[in-house]
Amino acid sequence: MDLTYFQTFREVAKRQSFTRAAEELGYAQSSVTMQIQKLEREYGVSLFERHGRLLRLTPPGEVLLKLAVQMLDLYAQSKEIVGNQVGGTLTIGTIDSLAAYYLPPYLQQLRERFPELNIHIQAERESLIVSKVKEGEFDIGLLLDGKPVDPALRCETIREEPLVLTAPPGHPLTQLSGGVSVDHLNGVELIMSEESCNYRGMFENVLRAHNVSFLIRFELGNPEAIKQCVMNGLGVALLPQIVVEEEVRRGRLKVLPFVHPDIRFDLQLFVHPKKWMSQPLLAFIRLLKP
Repeated sequence: MDLTYFQTFREVAKRQSFTRAAEELGYAQSSVTMQIQKLEREYGVSLFERHGRLLRLTPPGEVLLKLAVQMLDLYAQSKEIVGNQVGGTLTIGTIDSLAAYYLPPYLQQLRERFPELNIHIQAERESLIVSKVKEGEFDIGLLLDGKPVDPALRCETIREEPLVLTAPPGHPLTQLSGGVSVDHLNGVELIMSEESCNYRGMFENVLRAHNVSFLIRFELGNPEAIKQCVMNGLGVALLPQIVVEEEVRRGRLKVLPFVHPDIRFDLQLFVHPKKWMSQPLLAFIRLLKP
């Protein structure tokens, strides 16, 4: 069986769509359909099923996907070892804030070193990133967390990544002298990230532990949207410092003098312990590490 079929199968599983997989691979949709049908005939099972508009793997499809990822990884390894290839694809799973504000300069350096390398950045929920690294769908994951993300993965701390409480200029909390304590947040209108966000959970736990009554006026999934809402006077938000540095420098946002020992994060990278470390992946990790 041609390995191209397994590459197509992996892409359809990732995109949950024949059409989007065809667009990503540069194939006609009929070619993608034909390849999946050949795989299904070869194995004698259905690999996908439809639930409304969603395309999902069947149980046999889930088993084959894990094997296909291993086969394709081994194939890439053989090409690099035998032919000294440094192309291929590097898939990085991360969150929006790191994808937008932290990674770009490192990706530029990596592209300069490996011009033939295709780099895929997948911004997902934290739990999904961990799961996809464990399953081999992502080559590496990058998250902000206060503890190792999963004991089953090889995790390394890159640096502490400060979280800052931000407010629009002129907000009453910016007028306080001597710093902002947790009690000062009682009744304050907050703008929060989505519930699955690690630092939101950390922040809420601290507020509840101090019996602070807080008001969530907006709940947004994108740090840029949260930042824009704060700048427009809609509330106060806890965000990674890297997200707001430019706006703080320009005076469009204020960082409140708020510090709490239970609100801290590390920038962490993690890979599967059995992951084959290609030259581009090793180079990427070296770029990130201080």
